[in-house]
Amino acid sequence: MRLYEFINVNIEEIVNEWEAFAHTLTPAAETMSDLALRNHARQILRAIALDIETLQNSVQQAEKSKGWASDEGDPRSAASVHGVLRQASAFSLLQLSAEFRALRATVLRLWLPRVDRASVDALQEMVRFNEAIDQALAESILTYSVKTDQTRDLFLAILGHDLRAPLSTMTLAGEMLMREEGKPEKMSKIGAKIRRSALLMNNMVADLLSFTRTQLGKSMPVNRKHINFADVCEAAIEDAVATYPSVSFQLNTSGDLNSFFDPVRMHQLLTNLLVNAGQHCAPKRPVILDAKGGTHDLIVTVLNHGAQIPVEDLELIFKPLVQLTEDGSDESRPATSLGLGLFIAREITDTHGGTLEVSSNAVNGTVFTARFPRNVAQVDDEIYNVVG
Repeated sequence: MRLYEFINVNIEEIVNEWEAFAHTLTPAAETMSDLALRNHARQILRAIALDIETLQNSVQQAEKSKGWASDEGDPRSAASVHGVLRQASAFSLLQLSAEFRALRATVLRLWLPRVDRASVDALQEMVRFNEAIDQALAESILTYSVKTDQTRDLFLAILGHDLRAPLSTMTLAGEMLMREEGKPEKMSKIGAKIRRSALLMNNMVADLLSFTRTQLGKSMPVNRKHINFADVCEAAIEDAVATYPSVSFQLNTSGDLNSFFDPVRMHQLLTNLLVNAGQHCAPKRPVILDAKGGTHDLIVTVLNHGAQIPVEDLELIFKPLVQLTEDGSDESRPATSLGLGLFIAREITDTHGGTLEVSSNAVNGTVFTARFPRNVAQVDDEIYNVVG
């Protein structure tokens, strides 16, 4: 059977193997649906089959082998779109390349046993197939790289924009200090503004450093110790109040909150959730932090009543550099993150063996729920005691 005919006839079997391999590319593939993992596989295969079938002279073949094909990098091609979507799904460039390597191996492994003899035509089809795979990979890498550059530029733009507000506040506060000549009633308000701005920038820098570490392929460092989780909650509430003094933050605690966590990371987690809630909560509605210590797990929820998050965006908000727009949002509350806060919050939860989920509706509000199993803490505690 001719190779292009084989691809078209057996496309479902090939795509199934593509999907099975894509499932192994963790952690990017862990939260993706089967449909997303199959993304453009059929279109890419059909384009490859059509390329093999299309007549091509020696000059055109030489140009394609050198990456000089006239349609190279067409942003509308299936392979090009595939590269963009894989970048958005946090696939690495190595994982993207591995997909095409697996696709190449799968097609040849399934087709070669059906070739009666090693004819010149069969060898020529193999050459054409490899050229088409290489071209598709080049198109995917090109658009992946372009999207990566755009994401980096967007990140830098967001960083510059979000840092400008607290820096302007601190500059203005400095000028006021120079004019007020030490009036006590003014000093306290000015000091609060400076502290609030410093906290904003500190949160941004902390998220930036954590995000950079995850992008370098390194795990987030965790230093577990015995803590009273209620103390961490109170400290996070204090920082949230300093960031949004006009918002009412409430803390409810119950059960056994003695735990075995990294207090710095947990403070970062809670602060990110509270600041996010403070930014998006409805006026005059409190943000409620609830911590419950049970026999088997510790459950933390952060509730705010604000604009409902659409169902299709509930997972999107945990991706880095995502900032959802809201109709009628309060412009007096500046953005306090780089679109990294919730991403970092989930990373911290994962490193502690927990889960972080969100629900949102008009009646119950938006609720972030973090669950931490106590058995993980006990195992880590035993290891800690042995090593220590």
